[in-house]
Amino acid sequence: MSTTISDREAAIARVESLIRDIPDFPKPGILFKDITPLLGDAEGFRTAIDLLADAITGPTPEYIVGTESRGFIFGAALAYRIGAGFIPVRKPGKLPADVHSCEYELEYGTDALEVHRDALHQGARTLIVDDLLATGGTARATGDLLRRLGAEMLGYSFVIELGFLAAREHMTDAPVHSLIRY
Repeated sequence: MSTTISDREAAIARVESLIRDIPDFPKPGILFKDITPLLGDAEGFRTAIDLLADAITGPTPEYIVGTESRGFIFGAALAYRIGAGFIPVRKPGKLPADVHSCEYELEYGTDALEVHRDALHQGARTLIVDDLLATGGTARATGDLLRRLGAEMLGYSFVIELGFLAAREHMTDAPVHSLIRY
């Protein structure tokens, strides 16, 4: 997509215009950033994937790692776009083979993630992709799983970042990129 700065800013504004706010979801006090209008708009979705691809600098990832569930959507499309493999990180009990598991804190509770033990080879170049960076618990847990597999983490990439939660400040193990920051 190779764009000028003004073209990039316009593309980001287009993507942002397709994200709607849902107040008090999933519980009172949370302002949910709904990406379904973005996903339903072919041009907007393609633009988001192109922007994520254009943001990759340095070594090309061999694998895009997407976290359940919206990370699957952006991660798989990005993997296809750059010619990389896709590795799903799932909720417990969803993967059929031997797994590594990691518990973590969410902005409104706790959860756990799993990845197949044989998903990556030692030193595999990986990029973690998800739709949203909030407190960073999900992303950090995914990073922990990748380190257990011996992967090289090239970075984290998000469509949306809730900057007021300051998760980026605690994610010092790899570069963090986001298209839109609130």
